[in-house]
Amino acid sequence: MPFCRIEVIDHVAIVTLEHATMPPAFFAELTSTMQEVSEHPDVRAVLLKSQAKAFSYGLDLPAAFNELGPHLTSGGTAGPRMQLLALIRKLQGAFNAVSACPVPVVAAIHGWCIGGGLDLAAACDIRLCTADARFSLRETKIAMVADLGSLQRLPPIIGQGHTRELAFTGKDVPATRAREIGLVNDVFSDVEALLAGARALCSEIAANPPLAVRGVKQVLGYGEGKTVAEGLEYVAAWNSAFLASEDLGEALSSFMEKRPPRYSGR
Repeated sequence: MPFCRIEVIDHVAIVTLEHATMPPAFFAELTSTMQEVSEHPDVRAVLLKSQAKAFSYGLDLPAAFNELGPHLTSGGTAGPRMQLLALIRKLQGAFNAVSACPVPVVAAIHGWCIGGGLDLAAACDIRLCTADARFSLRETKIAMVADLGSLQRLPPIIGQGHTRELAFTGKDVPATRAREIGLVNDVFSDVEALLAGARALCSEIAANPPLAVRGVKQVLGYGEGKTVAEGLEYVAAWNSAFLASEDLGEALSSFMEKRPPRYSGR
């Protein structure tokens, strides 16, 4: 059964999750989906949403334990341990593909966003949600250490203190608290308003010069964990290489001619 669906409208790729849980097969399909989106020449922003009852309940535990069971028994030799390590890295690769998408990814979250769902949301650039959204870094409650990205990606988003509180407790966080701590940028009344807001945001991003937007994401990504001096050196080199473009000329021409710009991505 399919897990993801792609639709490209006006330079925005809408990636729809078809189900609220994540069986092992989901991760391979998400990886290929994000690779397809990343290589699409007309895509300037991505809207990630779910058509299910909730954004995501996280890992499909029965399906996961059916596949992982042989690796989770106590004891064992180095061989099964290495196999489990390889499997975890494969699952991590799906959310890495979201994070590595060269254009901004906006997550539209409704209902529950638990465990793997939060890992996925954290891999996106911007998160929006409905007023009924609930977030939980739930793995600790089921005797696991979250290993798909939340512990690494959340600290730069919400800080160490909030990340540790969520991870140590596994508590449920309502939308209002999620906005207070910076986990989401905005909260909408319902799904219809959420999707309208997310589409508007993606359209606003897509209206900008696409090479410049990609450059901003690249520079921001490089700067994580670096000093200000290192970040400045990188962006200086980036602009020295990529500042000159047809879009830069179009930006100047449209300003002088007092008309809306028409960016081509060249």
